[in-house]
Amino acid sequence: MDTEPVSALWTGRQDGEGPHHTRWHEAVRVKDPHQTDNDSYAAQQVSLLGFRTDEGIRRNNGRVGAADGPTALRRALAPFALHGQMADGQVRLTDYGDVVTEGEDLEAGQAAAAQAITGALDAPGAELAVVLGGGHETAWASYQGLMNSAHMRAEDGRRPQWGVLNLDAHFDLRQESRPTSGTPFLQIAQAEQAAGFPDLRYAVVGIAEPANTGALFAQARRLGVRWMTDVECAGAGAGGIARFIADFAANLDVLYLTIDLDLLPAAVAPGVSAPAALGVDTALVLAAVRAAAATRKLRLVDVVELNPPFDEQGRTARTAARLIDEAVRTVLMVEPHNGFQND
Repeated sequence: MDTEPVSALWTGRQDGEGPHHTRWHEAVRVKDPHQTDNDSYAAQQVSLLGFRTDEGIRRNNGRVGAADGPTALRRALAPFALHGQMADGQVRLTDYGDVVTEGEDLEAGQAAAAQAITGALDAPGAELAVVLGGGHETAWASYQGLMNSAHMRAEDGRRPQWGVLNLDAHFDLRQESRPTSGTPFLQIAQAEQAAGFPDLRYAVVGIAEPANTGALFAQARRLGVRWMTDVECAGAGAGGIARFIADFAANLDVLYLTIDLDLLPAAVAPGVSAPAALGVDTALVLAAVRAAAATRKLRLVDVVELNPPFDEQGRTARTAARLIDEAVRTVLMVEPHNGFQND
């Protein structure tokens, strides 16, 4: 496992002084774990956190390596240019470092990650928390972290309505004897039922029918899951996907977005645990991310299943970084430059 310090990953070229030259690596502040969050903050913050884990993938008989995903994601994000309030200091980008699953103790790793995710969500001024995975077992930690955050605090006896949108080729609703990367959303559904909330609001965009058994489709129907297949995404286009997401989020107060990179075509994303035979076009995945962020309800994003040892020329990591950048920009309403007008 790569053990390079987090602070060493936020490096890159410097084009000049001033906000017009700012890149992610120049703006990110790595949080000192020995300091409190009482120091001065910008009005808004984006919180970053890594979860170095692939024990869930190993248990699910997948190819391991995703524990190095957070390192590769930071390296890919570092050179990206920042714009608007992200570049001029009105928004603080804070990296809270990594939580690690030690050996085979996935459950302890998930518990520690959940606690860290709650802290990232509740940091002063935090608009969005971005979790860098890690296998899709990250989702169980993300759920627990969200449930313990201020975003889910009941008011007038009512818990906020929340839902999870999964961009994924798989339902990840497996019934297993112990948690894996294939079980998190069944775990979440069962936890919600145990807490007295029987109807999990769960939607998946990008389902590959050959990658999900009839039993998994039956489980999805029993739980009331909504989905679009990869073929349906191609037919619906960006507009159809955006409408699906807007309709799903219409009655929610809080949206959690989880992006499994095996949704993308294998030619775009070779560095995943289970490369896609077809996949969803990158532009359509980008449109889905933008639509989720545009709901104004997105509070938590995780990006999972990046497997750097198999990532030829870093293609998967760079695509994932673009998706993260798009989510952050859209949540913060950073206006894109208009290429048809001269500045």
